[in-house]
Amino acid sequence: MSILITGGAGFIGSHTAVEFLNAGYEIVIVDNYCNSSPKAIDRVKEITGKDFKVYEVDMCDKDALEKVFIENPDIDSAIHFAGLKAVGESVQKPGLYYYNNLTSTLNLLDLMAKYNAKRIVFSSSATVYGAPKTVPIREDFDLSATNPYGQTKLMIEKILKDFWISDNTWSISILRYFNPIGAHKSGLIGENPKGIPNNLLPYVAKVAAGQLPYLSVFGNDYPTHDGTGVRDYIHVVDLAKAHLKALERAEKVQEVEYFNVGTGTGYSVLDIVAAYEKATGLKVAYKIAPRRPGDIDTCYADPTKAYEVLGWKAENNLEDMCRDLANWMQKNPNGYEGE
Repeated sequence: MSILITGGAGFIGSHTAVEFLNAGYEIVIVDNYCNSSPKAIDRVKEITGKDFKVYEVDMCDKDALEKVFIENPDIDSAIHFAGLKAVGESVQKPGLYYYNNLTSTLNLLDLMAKYNAKRIVFSSSATVYGAPKTVPIREDFDLSATNPYGQTKLMIEKILKDFWISDNTWSISILRYFNPIGAHKSGLIGENPKGIPNNLLPYVAKVAAGQLPYLSVFGNDYPTHDGTGVRDYIHVVDLAKAHLKALERAEKVQEVEYFNVGTGTGYSVLDIVAAYEKATGLKVAYKIAPRRPGDIDTCYADPTKAYEVLGWKAENNLEDMCRDLANWMQKNPNGYEGE
């Protein structure tokens, strides 16, 4: 049987593909490369020494996506990463985010039902908790969202639940990620943002490498230990391994289950700057800027459920994350496009 990995050339998707291949699974990848590179696929093959089918498909095109199922009748599960993911852009272009993220998911679910492949692990986000009243965040907290990107994740979670209510033979595992960073220890795959990075660590790395002049720290008046926003950062390889555990669980139960995937430790923006400087010996210039709309002060996970139910916990610390990211940046200063 094969696992369909949507968005498999992306940052998290490519690392997850490596873990599934190394665990002996057959995979099929679909990606439209709007925010990724085909070269990531070549690097996954290099790391694992394994081959697999890859389709360049826009998942909003249902006919093109159906061709993948027709040509691969052994697909029995999906890991669903594909989607637009920049919070700021979603505020500027809400229509694009709602159309792309919801249409692609509905197409996928309709085809999974049609071809009786009813196991899915969905890439959700801690943004579904909105501005939590307390931390650490548990899976049973109230849900809301402060931006269109987060709203699409929340809507997809509800869509998945409704698919299961209508047909209890679905097995659905929803992983609510916190902040994935780092890179594969080989330095062959890593985060490859096109243009100016939207996420903190790739931006920090580019500033440290002299590719950008300074980091804008959005707000230093939050009620945190140093005034800057606090988040839960997790190594992307630890996150990838959580998908393995989630799929193993989905193979045993026909339920909808939700899991936080984080370390349970919060670090501020300035903590991250200091950790990257310590890990690399490089200086990260920064300037304080006004808060961004939609940002919250503190967000970190209670990952107890993932440990107790899935047998998963994060193994890499912040120093590991910074070191592996620096290794990726050193070997690929211009990302995949530098080849």
